[in-house]
Amino acid sequence: MEPNRNILRALPKVDVVLEEAAAIAGLKSLSRFQLTEAVRRTLAELRAEMLAGRISAPPEREELWAKIAAAAEADLAFSLRPVINATGVVLHTNLGRAVMSAEMAERTAAIASSYSTLEYDPAAGKRGDRHSHIEKYLTRLTGGEAAMAVNNNAAALLLIMSALFRGQELIVSRGELVEIGGSFRIPDIMRQGGVKLKAVGATNRTRLDDYARAIIPDRTGGLLKVHSSNFRIIGYAGQTPAAELAGLARENNLPLVYDLGSGALIDLQPLGFHDEPSVPRALKEGADLVCFSGDKLLGGPQAGLIVGRKNHIDKLKSHPLARALRVDKMTLAALETVLRLYLDPEEAKRNIPVLAMLFATDEDLRGRAEQLRLILAEAAPHLTFSAVPAESQTGGGAAPEKPLPSWAVAVESPNGSEVRLEEY
Repeated sequence: MEPNRNILRALPKVDVVLEEAAAIAGLKSLSRFQLTEAVRRTLAELRAEMLAGRISAPPEREELWAKIAAAAEADLAFSLRPVINATGVVLHTNLGRAVMSAEMAERTAAIASSYSTLEYDPAAGKRGDRHSHIEKYLTRLTGGEAAMAVNNNAAALLLIMSALFRGQELIVSRGELVEIGGSFRIPDIMRQGGVKLKAVGATNRTRLDDYARAIIPDRTGGLLKVHSSNFRIIGYAGQTPAAELAGLARENNLPLVYDLGSGALIDLQPLGFHDEPSVPRALKEGADLVCFSGDKLLGGPQAGLIVGRKNHIDKLKSHPLARALRVDKMTLAALETVLRLYLDPEEAKRNIPVLAMLFATDEDLRGRAEQLRLILAEAAPHLTFSAVPAESQTGGGAAPEKPLPSWAVAVESPNGSEVRLEEY
């Protein structure tokens, strides 16, 4: 049935509503542009409602002003906003992964709000290298000869593939062809980089001999090892250690690339993370290039960091794709700040939020839970709160099989309804 368009005549015109709305207390603070946009959007929504037969007449003026105010508020509201992470996951991808320290945030804001020495060397009085701000720390902390940053670890791997191995075969274990989240998979990144994937071994077990037999002179470009940071295969399983792969790579004059993913800079063995290799260890075992994330175990901003041999890093820096993937001044400011903290490992554990959370003692966690319980009990006396032992997760694809002993606040609702509880 054709809708009755005559009912639309009851809708006031935009200019009439604008003239009246400009005098309404709750709308006076809006600029002319903001008010016009809100009025137009509100009237358009009412027109659609009337044509659909859901309403038969426009609302009274008071209700109309409320709708316009709500439309304006929705237009001006930030969709990216702070939230409380009550998931028990330290590095929660959907909630922004690593939390920056106050020092990182202040330093980033200072650099963002002024001109800076991003690509200027004041000592030499000429153009500088934007990677130098973090390279001095990364090489010192990891033992690599050179370093650089791109916008995430997938980009780091893409750049490595494109600059060093395009048109060649790269050998990788079948058990390491991981999906790194959001349906991004190692084979897809290799294909995009123009690299021919040569998978060896079995899903659960790959030996050194599997790699050795797959090497073909003039066709094999290198070896790739990918840390399975977001899953574990247990039982009859095993992958070739990086040190053994590095020896094979040297014998055949091939580079070994190690994608560490979460990328810890300090030893996490005290936390029981026995299968979480650190970046310095990977380089010490012989990897020529190591790439990892900046916003996971490192505790910094989103970035893909690459450290290793200078001759390889120089090729990456000069590749055209490096400009498309480069990070901005704010990311570099945050990276420089967090990396400087690592010069003193104990200071890093205290002042980098991710590490402070991971290394928090049972006593600290219980005290925080009790403090939160008291705050909640005062704010919502009709609910019952109690501090209880719990388990957390590192998240961010790190130590998936290693739960973190923790404390939580349990909440009980009088009517036992989770829906009602969420509304509180």
